Amino acid sequence: ELTYSLPPAITASTGLDALTQCIEPFVSNQANPITDGIAGAGIRAAARGLLRAYRNGNDSEARSDMAVASLCGGMALANAKLGAVHGFASVLGGMFPIPHGVVCARLLPYVVATNVAAVTARSTESSYRARYDYIAQLLTAEAKASAHDAVEWIQSLCTALDIPPLSAFGVTPTHFGEIVAKSKQASSMKGNPVVLSDYELHQILAAAL
Repeated sequence: ELTYSLPPAITASTGLDALTQCIEPFVSNQANPITDGIAGAGIRAAARGLLRAYRNGNDSEARSDMAVASLCGGMALANAKLGAVHGFASVLGGMFPIPHGVVCARLLPYVVATNVAAVTARSTESSYRARYDYIAQLLTAEAKASAHDAVEWIQSLCTALDIPPLSAFGVTPTHFGEIVAKSKQASSMKGNPVVLSDYELHQILAAAL
């Protein structure tokens, strides 16, 4: 009930952070059967509740779903690590006056898109493609949804939630080299399902700018 009065913008950014904290452990290289169940429940709850909570903060079912998603994300990440979104977020939050939830919200669709492309292209990481397919099925409630449907669903949601770009907080391409160098050392980055190249990391930042 304490969340009912949260403004829509904060509902959006913190809600997308909660969703991120369920998605990243599910595809983490440290995922396990216990965290899979917890993260999956959180993804399903966020898919049901986030846009509804954004549009109507007094929607009790939507707020309950987001409380569940937040709790599930916390339990999942504590036991299965995170990924590139949070690898970037800690660095960006330290360098610029960007709220953590906003960073995660802005980066999520581009990190997911890059990861899906990477695990699809690299045969050694092909098992993670099935995990993104399953995430798509949880998000869309469509049994035949694929990883690319997950990318489209997340991008559409972020557009609907009107997440501000990184440039609004002073980030420019001149900062990318330092951000990438520092982010590669972040503990969260080490949980990403695939090791992303410097070029891929730069492209994520460029898309989020």
